[in-house]
Amino acid sequence: MATFYCELAWLGGDGAAADVIIETDGDRIVAVTPDAGSAPAAATELAGLTLPGLANAHSHAFHRVLRGRTHGGTGSFWTWRDQMYAVAAALDPERYHRLARAVFGEMVRAGITVVGEFHYIHHGANGVLYEPPNAMGRAVIAAAADAGLRLTLLDTCYLHGGIGVALDETQQRFSDGDASTWAARATALADELDSSPMVRIGAAVHSVRAVDPAAMEVVAAWAAARDAPLHAHVSEQPGENEQCLDAYGVTPVELLAERGLLGPRFTAVHATHVTEGNADRLGAAGAWCCFCPTTEKELADGIGPARTLVDAGARLALGSDSHAVIDLLEEARAVELHERLSTNVRGSFNPGALLTMATAHGYASLGWPEGGRLEAGTLADFVTIGADSVRTAGLAGDPLGVVVFAAGAADVRHVVVGGEVVVADSRHVRLDVESELRSALAEIGP
Repeated sequence: MATFYCELAWLGGDGAAADVIIETDGDRIVAVTPDAGSAPAAATELAGLTLPGLANAHSHAFHRVLRGRTHGGTGSFWTWRDQMYAVAAALDPERYHRLARAVFGEMVRAGITVVGEFHYIHHGANGVLYEPPNAMGRAVIAAAADAGLRLTLLDTCYLHGGIGVALDETQQRFSDGDASTWAARATALADELDSSPMVRIGAAVHSVRAVDPAAMEVVAAWAAARDAPLHAHVSEQPGENEQCLDAYGVTPVELLAERGLLGPRFTAVHATHVTEGNADRLGAAGAWCCFCPTTEKELADGIGPARTLVDAGARLALGSDSHAVIDLLEEARAVELHERLSTNVRGSFNPGALLTMATAHGYASLGWPEGGRLEAGTLADFVTIGADSVRTAGLAGDPLGVVVFAAGAADVRHVVVGGEVVVADSRHVRLDVESELRSALAEIGP
C-alpha cells in the first residue's frame, strides 16, 4: 500500500478539495479522504493540484516526427498527408519501438496516463507481412510498457486509398487486404494480450474513405463480440463529407449508423464538419466524440461544433493526434476558446467540464471506465500540477481555472500510473525522454 498527501485535489465538480489523502493498493485507489489536515508521516507529499490521470484518446505516435517540419508552409491536410506517408514508409518494428517509446515518455511527462493509439502501420514494404504478423503492434505495446503508460491499441482496418481508389505503395503497409483477414490478425493480438493489466485492444475503422461499408460491418461485429471500444475518423474535412455523399448518398455519420457502428462504445474522432442532424444521431446513440484541437487548427481543418454535439447528447474526449504539441491541458482549454471564437459567447464549458473531457471521458472512450476519477475502487492513475511556475502562481485562488486556462505540460510535477510513480519532480523515473526523442527523431529523418 502507498499513501499520498495532496495539497489540493480535484474530486469532480467545480472546485478543488484541500488536504486530500489518497491511499492505493496495487493498481487501485482504496480510499480518498479530503480535509484530512496534515500529511501522515509515511505519505508522499504532492504540492499543487492533483487531478485524475489525463487521457489521450487519439494518438498517431509516428506523427511526432513531423513536428517542426510541416507547420510553416502552405497546403492542406492532403499535402500534409504526403509528408506523413513518407515517415510511415521509413518505419520498421525496431525503429517504431524506439520512436513510440520516446513519444510515450513525452506523454507521461505531460501528465498523460492512458493513450489510445490509432494503429494502422501493420506490415512491411508493399504489404509484406512481418513475422510475427503483429510485430508492429507488439512494438507499440512494448513502447508503452517501457514508458509506464496505460494503452488501448486501436487496431485499425484500412483497405482502400479512397472511395473506389486503389492503395498506393505506402498504403499497402496499412492494409490486410480484406476485413476478415484484419479480424483474424486483430484477434490473434487481442488473445495474446488478454490478461495484461496495462493494455487493452480495441478496433478502428480508419475512415469512410479507407473502409467500404461491408467491411465496416465486420469491424463493428468484431468490436461488439469483445465489448471493445470502436473508433473512426469522422468528417475531418468537408471533402470527406462530399465524397461520401457522392458515393453512397449519405453523410459519413449516416453511413456509420446504417452499418451498425454507432453506440456507447463508438468514438467519432474529430467530427469537425458534422451537421446538426449528424450531431443528433451521435447523441442519440450515446457516442463519444474526440476533439483534437491543436491538430485541427494546425492543419486548418476547422473548429468542431462542441456545444452542438454536447447539447445533442454526445460526450467529448480529447486527443493530441499528430502531436504538434503534447499537452492535454492545451487541448482542453481550446475546446472552450474555439467555441468562444466561433460563437462570440464565453463560458460554454467551465473548467470542471473541460477536465472531465480530459480525464474520465477519455478513459471511458478507450475502454477503461474504471479510470479517470479520484475515487475508491478506481485506477490509481493521477497527476499533480505544480503551483511553482510563472503560469501557475496564485493557483490556490482558483485552482481549476488556473490549471485549465494557464497551466501546461511543463507544469506537471508528479505522475502515478497503476499505483507506481512514473514522474517525480518533473523527471521520468525510467527514461531520459529528451535524449531518446533526439535519437529516435534523428534516426528517421533530417
